[in-house]
Amino acid sequence: MQHSSTPIWHPSPARVAGSHLHAFQRLAEAAYDRPLPDYHSLWQASVDDPGRFWALVWDYCGVIGDKGDTALEHGDNMLAARFFPEARLNYAENLLRHDGDELAMVFWGEDKLKRQLSWQQLRQLVSRLQQALLAAGIKPGDRVAGLLPNMPETVAAMLATTSLGAVWTSCSPDFGTDGAIDRFGQTEPKLLFCPDGYWYNGKQIDIHDKMQALAAGLPSVEQFIAIPYLGDATEFAARLPRTTTLDDFTAPFATRPLQYTRVGFNHPLFILYSSGTTGKPKCIVHGTGGTLLQHLKEHQLHGDVHHGDHLFFFTTCGWMMWNWLVSGLASGAALMLYDGSPFAAQGRVLWDYAQACRFSHFGTSAKYIDGLRKIDLIPAQEYRLDALRAVFSTGSPLMAESYDWVYANIKQDINLASISGGTDIVSCFALGCATLPVYRGELQCRGLGMAVDIYNSHGRPVRQEKGELVCTRPFPSMPVGFWQDEQGSKYRQAYFGRFENIWCHGDYAELTEHDGMVIYGRSDAVLNPGGVRIGTAEIYRQVESIAEVLESLAVGQRWQDDERVVLFVRLREGCQLDEALTVRIREQIKRGASPRHVPARIIAVADIPRTISGKIVELAVKNVIHGEPVNNLSALANPEALKLFANLPQLQH
Repeated sequence: MQHSSTPIWHPSPARVAGSHLHAFQRLAEAAYDRPLPDYHSLWQASVDDPGRFWALVWDYCGVIGDKGDTALEHGDNMLAARFFPEARLNYAENLLRHDGDELAMVFWGEDKLKRQLSWQQLRQLVSRLQQALLAAGIKPGDRVAGLLPNMPETVAAMLATTSLGAVWTSCSPDFGTDGAIDRFGQTEPKLLFCPDGYWYNGKQIDIHDKMQALAAGLPSVEQFIAIPYLGDATEFAARLPRTTTLDDFTAPFATRPLQYTRVGFNHPLFILYSSGTTGKPKCIVHGTGGTLLQHLKEHQLHGDVHHGDHLFFFTTCGWMMWNWLVSGLASGAALMLYDGSPFAAQGRVLWDYAQACRFSHFGTSAKYIDGLRKIDLIPAQEYRLDALRAVFSTGSPLMAESYDWVYANIKQDINLASISGGTDIVSCFALGCATLPVYRGELQCRGLGMAVDIYNSHGRPVRQEKGELVCTRPFPSMPVGFWQDEQGSKYRQAYFGRFENIWCHGDYAELTEHDGMVIYGRSDAVLNPGGVRIGTAEIYRQVESIAEVLESLAVGQRWQDDERVVLFVRLREGCQLDEALTVRIREQIKRGASPRHVPARIIAVADIPRTISGKIVELAVKNVIHGEPVNNLSALANPEALKLFANLPQLQH
């Protein structure tokens, strides 16, 4: 793509002066004993001496715990590196550092349910849950699971679990039975929290049959705890084996001061799961200190989240952005929790919420922003968003046209931060920065303390050229490992199999002239017609600017000893892929990308398969069109859509 040399947004001098990053920069200059006049010089210092940098983050963010004398050992070896090997801390203790009547969280369940908790009420709920978990025999290292909506009790159950040094792992209740068992069956939780049902798009969703199957399929679970959401938790629990209600689980316990079990820096905190589209999901174990430090850095130094801010991210409990969001408590932010369809109430529900609760930060997916562009809603005209300072976008590359739309239709003076990282690191490699300009189509910067580079196929760093996103120095939120990968062989192969002692993330990306970044898609989905590598995002950007196209998916089909590009499009209701629309799509791709990007075949389909967290699955479609098996259908939200791609006559010639 052609990169813009003119910023689309500049922070005001007042915003820069009042930012966390500005204050941190002064602290870093004193610590490094040299001027650090701009972001890039600070970034360079942070990756040249990561131990010193992360020790500064610990101090600036006020981490509660014992830091120890050593910030980093074996720093030259990514697999052997250990941050803060002597440290002792507790994640929940850092998130529950505040008390009193100030707002801690708000919850909207679509437009059906609205609640809020103060810091004191949150601490009281966590206290009773903590005692109930202890009474149930939960010890450090035990797993506690949630198959839950994104609601206050979910956050409280996680905090109670991690306060004891136990390990939290979660999925959202829309996961299929096989998908949940594929995940929790590997990690073997002792307890599992679930709702009595949930709302989606205005409808009550019954999960009784699913929970019956989970009770049979998860023998490790000694007790299920049903949280009231729809309102009939007592009856729901009575119909399931080994199940009690949340009220009954906590009834014996009065509020008392919270106790915290401090653990080592790498003690397991969360187990997250890969999407599992090529086999059983990987169970990725994340450590206590690395998760906390990374999230504090990203919230404060990049997102400019301050005490009392209202932090929102649209996410389910099956996506790493939920873990990222809840860490916002450690920066003193009030969490704005939402569960259900983001397009409930004719697409207005999230903006009703943003106005009513004065969001300071609005986080969502690139897909949601693209969806907003295609409905009749202009938030800037219909809502008061005077508190809003930042919009975060992740999940897939944010198209340059979506940048234009956000500034024209949401708010002109905001930091639009496209961010990218992954479940693998429960954080970001590249993200936003409240003191830097925004260029359309670009992520603003590489993360502080993250030695991110772009390597070509020969393993050499390149600039303004596409290649593999790598990280060349250790960072604290590298996974502790994979669950039940005792020798670490699967872990090493996943991230270090391509380049020795270099983390290779699997993203196809480019560093721009202003040291920003463009993500072109996953490396394993890169198209290769005639030996030229093309990122799928370059095609989607063009196609989805066409009004008739709701979404698209591009794959490479093996054809006559080469590969040809096949584009599938899902069209707006009432539209047809006739010759005129086909020509327009081809012309748009040719003009906006290049002639090499133009697909050999364009085919309309009724649906496009995606994972439960909403990501389209190019590889599964590629398998289907080649007659190869898709190993893990339970990872998909709509596996039936794959049938639409089998044995298509258009691909036989």
